[in-house]
Amino acid sequence: MNASSYTPPRWNPQRPGPMPHHRYRPFQDRVDVPARDRSWPAARIERAPLWVPVDLRDGNQALAEPMDTDRKRRFFDLLVRTGFKEIEVGYPSASRTDFDFVRHLVTSGAVPDDVTPVVFTPARRDLIDRTFDSIEGLERAVVHLYIPTSPVWRDVVLGRDRGEVWRTVRDAAGHMARRADAVASSYIRFQFAPETFNLTEPDYVLELCDGLTELWDASHDRPVTHNLPATVEIATPNVYADQIEYMHRNLGRRDSVILSVHPHNDRGTGVACAELAVLAGAQRVEGCLFGNGERTGNVDLVTLALNLYAQGVDPMVDFSDIDTVRETVERCNRMPVHPRHPYGGDLVFTAFSGTHQDAISKGFDHHARTAAELGVPSSEAPWSVPYLPVDPADLGRSYEAVIRVNSQSGKGGVAHLLRTNHGLDLPQRMRPDFARRVQDATDDSGREATPKELYELFRTAYLEPGDDVVLHAWTSERDPATGAHRFVCTLRAGDRTGDHEGTGDGLVAAFADALAGAGVPVEILELHGGPASGPDGTAVAYAECRVGGVTRWGAGRDASAAAASVQAVLAAVNRATTTA
Repeated sequence: MNASSYTPPRWNPQRPGPMPHHRYRPFQDRVDVPARDRSWPAARIERAPLWVPVDLRDGNQALAEPMDTDRKRRFFDLLVRTGFKEIEVGYPSASRTDFDFVRHLVTSGAVPDDVTPVVFTPARRDLIDRTFDSIEGLERAVVHLYIPTSPVWRDVVLGRDRGEVWRTVRDAAGHMARRADAVASSYIRFQFAPETFNLTEPDYVLELCDGLTELWDASHDRPVTHNLPATVEIATPNVYADQIEYMHRNLGRRDSVILSVHPHNDRGTGVACAELAVLAGAQRVEGCLFGNGERTGNVDLVTLALNLYAQGVDPMVDFSDIDTVRETVERCNRMPVHPRHPYGGDLVFTAFSGTHQDAISKGFDHHARTAAELGVPSSEAPWSVPYLPVDPADLGRSYEAVIRVNSQSGKGGVAHLLRTNHGLDLPQRMRPDFARRVQDATDDSGREATPKELYELFRTAYLEPGDDVVLHAWTSERDPATGAHRFVCTLRAGDRTGDHEGTGDGLVAAFADALAGAGVPVEILELHGGPASGPDGTAVAYAECRVGGVTRWGAGRDASAAAASVQAVLAAVNRATTTA
């Protein structure tokens, strides 16, 4: 339907905006995408591709303060520890710093036997020579040749037609082959990137790639890598997948070619482009940790790898200490990772919302029960907790930061923090009462409450709520014949202090009888507690009592379960007889 003839439905009040969208052409007017008989939508990712971090080259050239050798080395060591096996280490002909860093890797022996460095070069003989000089002494390396190939680059930037670009590439590739032949002691492979691939005519990309596959005499033992970048995103991710599948199906000597992708994130869909490209036949993915790079960045390898992990696929890299990875990247890049960044941000496993907290808390409880039923540690049990796609502990995160309390939080989250941090397992019916007090406090302060502050609120409200009624001393005894309890005490009620005695079926019933004798009639509605329920081995009890038509909860804590129950009733009575 023509946009000008479109009449929006009544439920959609949006109307044409003032921005000059007519200046921009849709992708189908800029590049042919010969997608036919797609197979990638039905594919599944069942194994990790070869991940190739380009932080030390592509990411570095996007930094306001490029890394020096020390920062680059720290980053390189992180990538090695994490398990990356092919690492782009620099653009040696671009600067002395890059050249010197590659030489540092060679001379310091920093490159493990199973790691292959990649170096980047334009299609110029003098720059290729500088690049080969930088890797002299390496046992293995990949030399990455690039040239822009799209019509806008050929016409506006290079001033060359298709034939001239091919001749430039062919000359550069031949020079690379001769340089590699001269160092027979090293295992050097070649990589080609038609920059702006996603805006280049598909038949021309095939012509270039197949020509270099032949020129470099690619084989199964010495494959060539063809790296097809979405240099600037131009379309939805399915379009990039169509382009990649076309190349996957039509590249010559396919078993001697590693099909690689390098998505950027201009439309915010770099991760989706990479995932769909792998479905379409890509075997290798270039990107940066946490998505650093020019403009909106390169595709994020952390997100890609952990997306696989969340699907039960081994990502073949180790992010089990995600905070250390993030901190190292931030220190080297001198740029922060956003707190909402997938998997690695400070807040990505944190819930403030009451409904989220309640679901997560119940999920943790269910997970613990499932592990116990299976007879396996919690860390080995199948993961299925609402709102948490992976177990934060798998990434080195503690559970303490998962639930945090502010004015949006609810009873489930508050109860979870009291239980996990202070051993206080509030009864279900008590939780809304305390949650209201927490919400009042956080509404007044406008900030979140720490676990310590939550305990202080609980202590002043339920453990030490007032002294309208004070129990000075008490003893109890049980008649072994009848089972009845006798409670003898000295207590003050208001301004009257005296000795009182009560009897009942249980200890707290006898205490309630003694309170009634002191002029404080109390009805015990609920009593919860048991031995050694506090974090320090103390007993904690909770009591809901009605006094003079007012119902309140109280709590008690003592080495003795009996004493904790008495204190809980007394605390509830004091809350009911005061304004607390």
